[in-house]
Amino acid sequence: MAEWLASIMPNVMSYTDKFLDSCQATGQMFLIAGGLTFVFGAFFGILLTVTRPGGIAENKVVYRIVDLITNIFRSIPFVILLIFLIPLTRLIVGTAIGVKGAIVPLVFGAVPFFTRQVEVALAGVDPGKVEAATAMGSGKLGIIFRVYLHEAVPDLIRVVTVTAISLIGLTTMAGAVGAGGIGSFAINYGQNLHHQDIVNVCVVVLLVFVSLLQTIGNTLARRTTNHALFHKNIK
Repeated sequence: MAEWLASIMPNVMSYTDKFLDSCQATGQMFLIAGGLTFVFGAFFGILLTVTRPGGIAENKVVYRIVDLITNIFRSIPFVILLIFLIPLTRLIVGTAIGVKGAIVPLVFGAVPFFTRQVEVALAGVDPGKVEAATAMGSGKLGIIFRVYLHEAVPDLIRVVTVTAISLIGLTTMAGAVGAGGIGSFAINYGQNLHHQDIVNVCVVVLLVFVSLLQTIGNTLARRTTNHALFHKNIK
């Protein structure tokens, strides 16, 4: 097996340790930034939903501030955002390179995107169910968790999947400016040294990872959709 791999990707085999370290770095960036993105993006997405005009906790000031900040950071290309946030990144984590240095810009780049995705998913919830829950005396937190989040589960799974795949792309771009990971490995040891097999393997690894995420997301979304339809028909 080792001989066969060495024959089709000799340069990858020569840098096996660095390749595995790069995969690990990408995994760390994805998990840490992904977890923070999920928490903050979900919070701001819910905040936009409930404070919007006509929302259950309408607040024009809060809505406009969050909406404006989200739009600003969504409009900045990620590579420029990486450079722009270098002082803040150094202030927060003490460095602007490596995995630690990538987390801050990754979060700033992914949270606005996920915030909008969550807002759109929650906007699809039937307003009649919100009104019914309000008439039955449910509080704001009850409506958020038992109506908005419960009813939007399939759509939320889909937007989490889309955001996760987008985050993989951002981690790869972060590698171009010293963040490490597969993107950095492909550039430094593949493109710069003219080792095409390294570039090819990096592309294949990313394709497999993205395909796996998409398959898991589609499966979960389909199952939750069927589950919701089943209970709706029972009722």
